[in-house]
Amino acid sequence: MNKKYIILLIIMFLVTGCATIYNPATQRNELILIDTGSEVSLGKAMSKQINSEYKISKDPAWNERLNRVGQQVAASSDRQDLKYQFFVIEDNDLNAFALPGGFIYVNSAVLKEASDDELACVLAHEIGHVAARHSVKRLQLALGYQIVMSLAFGKSSAVDLSRAINVVFNVVSLGYSREDERLADRLAVKYAYKSRYRPEAMISFFNKLKDQSQEKGQGYNLVFLSSHPPVDERINNIKKEISLIGKQ
Repeated sequence: MNKKYIILLIIMFLVTGCATIYNPATQRNELILIDTGSEVSLGKAMSKQINSEYKISKDPAWNERLNRVGQQVAASSDRQDLKYQFFVIEDNDLNAFALPGGFIYVNSAVLKEASDDELACVLAHEIGHVAARHSVKRLQLALGYQIVMSLAFGKSSAVDLSRAINVVFNVVSLGYSREDERLADRLAVKYAYKSRYRPEAMISFFNKLKDQSQEKGQGYNLVFLSSHPPVDERINNIKKEISLIGKQ
């Protein structure tokens, strides 16, 4: 009887509105077991680790520019329950990634090579991942109910927290699913446009990614391209999305 009672409680929890939310970024009702506070705590732990392993730039001009553009784009995000934070990693690859909780990292190469419009599109894409809760949903799938609930209620062990961090690091380094990337691209067009940047700049940035990949040669594996949908497909999808602006 005790087992049946526990199972019934779990089922009731899963079908109630406590964890089911409407996500405007995906335009769907979704089961989210990790609340915002827990997500931010996890992101802080990961951010601390990244800041200790990578060279984080203190260049005032780079950081001012990144934060200025980033905050303008973040203000157009579908998700406003977070304080978005932006960091520059000194690295020569054109890359960027987002952690749970709104921690956005951009390589210095992007700041050197990208216009403000291109930078805004890159940031809008990463903010799109955060708004859609892509890493949080990946955690729920990978870790299982018990560990996720321990994270959500702040009762996780060091081992569970380490597992969660590893899951998100794998997502960051290997890439999201193609469906997630397509959605992040669509959101990037939306957020860039709403924040008064040119969404067409995303296309020119993709061309810069292609050029860098070709310059490095076949042995060079640019994760941002290899783990995402084919770049030409992404460009075509972005063109279609731009053509729909003002018609939706």
